[in-house]
Amino acid sequence: MPTPNSEHPTPNFIRCTWCGSDPLYIKYHDEEWGKPVYDDKTLFEFLILEGAQAGLSWITILRRRESYRKAFADFDVEKVAKFDEKDVERLMQDEGIIRNRLKVNGAITNAKLFIGIQQEFGSFSNYIWGFLPDKKPILNQVEKMGDVPARTEISDRISKDMKKRGFKFFGTTICYAHMQATGMVNDHLINCIAR
Repeated sequence: MPTPNSEHPTPNFIRCTWCGSDPLYIKYHDEEWGKPVYDDKTLFEFLILEGAQAGLSWITILRRRESYRKAFADFDVEKVAKFDEKDVERLMQDEGIIRNRLKVNGAITNAKLFIGIQQEFGSFSNYIWGFLPDKKPILNQVEKMGDVPARTEISDRISKDMKKRGFKFFGTTICYAHMQATGMVNDHLINCIAR
């Protein structure tokens, strides 16, 4: 269990308020959100999930995560990159995912571009973590959830570069959510149990 921050001593450890009381949200908050991810497969999974989330709540996607895993070949980027029109039609009939043709096509496009980045940089992880100083996570000092930004200069830069490469559904706000999900930034409250 973490020790209280000396500048903000408090005996009561709490959770970030956004996870509420939903057990799925709490598990995600405690075990994944803000934890650094360097594995390309997991980075690709979050790229698919964050793209699907655009305009929706994260819990909506989290509840469909296993359906996405089945629908998108266990997040195997090589397989998803080869999806064709038949796969798109199959996905459009899949009630377990968000059936938005632009998002489905975007996920397939993004898979192809993800592979291109792997070839150029050795891994997608090398590419995306390369935007951070010394490739180290940014540990923000969040005292209240209202202090958490929706975007930053770094998310602007990553999003701009990825859009230039042709990525879909990866604006700066989605990019920042991806950074939080994969631990590139830690926006847990300073006295949060999962920090």
